[in-house]
Amino acid sequence: MSTSKHRESIRFTKKNGVYYILDSKGRIKKFKPWLGDIFSFLYDCIMEKSIFPKKFNGSIQQHFEILNNELQNIHNKIIIEIATGSGNAVEFLNNDNLYTGIDISAGLLKRAAKRFEQHGFLNAELYIADACNIPFSDNYFDIGICNLSLNFFEDIELFILELKRVLKPGAVFFCSVPVLNKVKSHVKIRGTIHYEEELKKYFKKHNFIFKKILHENGALLYFKATFVTRQNKLERLD
Repeated sequence: MSTSKHRESIRFTKKNGVYYILDSKGRIKKFKPWLGDIFSFLYDCIMEKSIFPKKFNGSIQQHFEILNNELQNIHNKIIIEIATGSGNAVEFLNNDNLYTGIDISAGLLKRAAKRFEQHGFLNAELYIADACNIPFSDNYFDIGICNLSLNFFEDIELFILELKRVLKPGAVFFCSVPVLNKVKSHVKIRGTIHYEEELKKYFKKHNFIFKKILHENGALLYFKATFVTRQNKLERLD
């Protein structure tokens, strides 16, 4: 495992509790979030009142219950969440974990920073960064999390490769995502929506053991994928 979280040659600056990547000229690197930063204060309301009932045909309360059930016993781990959003991880993660979150929305991460502080997370860091170009060292994190955002990533295989790079061998990735076999035919969801079997195939291709989490919540698939090297795989078979 690397002793430094940050990749070499990448520089950051911190403002309002959020880290920003600097380009070669020392300027802040900018991204274009799907919900403009000016509307970030509406994010939670939109998710609860519109996206969950109308797009996912599900319940945000049940969503948090499922995640809490899966993650409530995780303590003192080095965690990365891809697409932190407004900081809903405080609803299902213990505050003794070492948390790192990335997102492309500065507005959402500013809100997240306040929530993590309010919930007693003493080791939480938030970064404006792209899921397909994660600015952290190899083999660093114990746990990966991505909720309701996998469909927004431009290149899912590139994301999985980056995820594999930053996770330790044996690390577990928890994910929730809408899937085609569960989305109602008349519903339009932004991004690229995959079938469950497609996702399983992608993760298996890149040395993850894919396991569906058996909870139902509308159009959402919940799964975990354990990153294994060839040696890990042989040890599991013994």
